[in-house]
Amino acid sequence: MNRKFTDPFLPPERLLLGPGPSPVAPEVLKAMAHSTIGHLDPAFIGLMDELKAMLQTCFNTKNEATFTVAGPGSVGMDACVLNMVEAGDKILIARNGVFGMRMSEVASRGGAVVVPLDFEWGKPVEAAAVDAALAADKDIKFVAFVHAETSTGVLSDAKAIAAAAAKHGAMVIMDAVTSVGGVPVKIDEWGVDVVYTGTQKCISCPPGLSPVSFSPRAIEHIKNRKTKVLSWFLDVTQVMAYWGGEGARAYHHTAPINALYGLHEALRRVLVEGLDTAFARHKKAHLHLVAEVKKRGWEMLVDEAYRLPQLNAIKIPAGVDDAKVRRSLLLDHNIEIGAGLGVLAGKVWRIGLMGEGARVEHVDTLFAALDKVLKG
Repeated sequence: MNRKFTDPFLPPERLLLGPGPSPVAPEVLKAMAHSTIGHLDPAFIGLMDELKAMLQTCFNTKNEATFTVAGPGSVGMDACVLNMVEAGDKILIARNGVFGMRMSEVASRGGAVVVPLDFEWGKPVEAAAVDAALAADKDIKFVAFVHAETSTGVLSDAKAIAAAAAKHGAMVIMDAVTSVGGVPVKIDEWGVDVVYTGTQKCISCPPGLSPVSFSPRAIEHIKNRKTKVLSWFLDVTQVMAYWGGEGARAYHHTAPINALYGLHEALRRVLVEGLDTAFARHKKAHLHLVAEVKKRGWEMLVDEAYRLPQLNAIKIPAGVDDAKVRRSLLLDHNIEIGAGLGVLAGKVWRIGLMGEGARVEHVDTLFAALDKVLKG
């Protein structure tokens, strides 16, 4: 690059159709450029109250402990897992992709005893297997799983999994990073105790924030811990005092003010469109993509019944150079798609149709470019 570090950075214009981040509307970027105000300013506290209400709608919850933590979805994972587990606690983690494996790593670092329940990558978590595992080990206190596995494009039946956990008295931690805004998420109805998501997927906000929600039962559990939460910054009992102080909010940290402006606008756009309308738009774009895949004689990784509309794993055609194709799409056509992770590296392309990216015209743009790249 022939540029000096004193020159302003001007990013290229890309069509983001990978596993995240997703395209961001100009209105969201404009909102983030508003004047910065103090994090205890009454105007900003009013914004926080609106954000909480918006997030409660997206999560379908009445949980008072619904707010954002500063950092991407992985920070939300840390916050949710590490607030719940203590050293020696047993946690069943259903793993059917990269992010289930990551939850295991987080829990083990918190001193928990991880009981892994593994499924084939590209297949959903089976509630019956969760039930059987809990029946076999009465000491398991928590069940954790990924609702929408970003590494494979699989949607698991959260309602059935949570019901299996409830049958045995286990608390439920759910990763909803890729599901919120793209498919229904109903944590109160399903009986999910703790959930986290990210802003950079179907909400179509820049990365850097992770909305979370804790049920009253989860908050009571955290308050009765025998030991302090390992992370001071992510200790929910302290963060709640900032987000839920009802006019007497306690200082905890300097909030990412302008990032929260952007989240407010992104959530406003989602709710003005309507969640059901947004779900239908994601589905329409997904079905158009599947039709284009079939037209070319290619295959999807995931069975139709379990496919995520917002994250599509396509098997790479035989003889095709994965890295070369993705590089050409990026540099010659300004389109980003994702590579396979873990056992799927070099075997699939991950196409994200998330948030602003979930549009039929974007699918057409992608496949027109793919055809050109593959023809050489």
